[in-house]
Amino acid sequence: MSLYEIKVQKMDGTTVTLEEYKGKVLLLVNTASKCGFTPQFAGLEELYKTYKDQNFVILGFPCNQFLRQDPGTNEEILEFCQMNYGVQFPMFAKLNVRGKEQSELYHYLVENSPVLTGKSIKWNFEKFLVDRDGNIVNRFVSKDTPKSIAEHIENLL
Repeated sequence: MSLYEIKVQKMDGTTVTLEEYKGKVLLLVNTASKCGFTPQFAGLEELYKTYKDQNFVILGFPCNQFLRQDPGTNEEILEFCQMNYGVQFPMFAKLNVRGKEQSELYHYLVENSPVLTGKSIKWNFEKFLVDRDGNIVNRFVSKDTPKSIAEHIENLL
């Protein structure tokens, strides 16, 4: 199975495969609206604005598994992100990133990451960098700021 075959749910409830992002450099992030790392939304949006014209996309996946820091509905989460941080990059429906109910996407990301392979997601705002061919090339922990990973993105563009 490739990353592009995985189905995800958009905020509006429609299901799509990640194939629509084929050929783009991707940064997949599990997000939360009420976390100490929530201000990273601003840095993520800055990265998106800087590189989106070079076929770079950030995909946000809200998760409520860490101290229930994203309890809202998908609509509330999207509104929060847009109003408070001007988020324009694609945000998807809330999902689970670990445990028995782990989404297919996060199972794939964790198992195929060249960094921390097989290690579960520890917290909100972990990031997976994917090249234009769908290969996971790096994994960044929550404390890695968007600005600190810009060079890694530039190397793939």
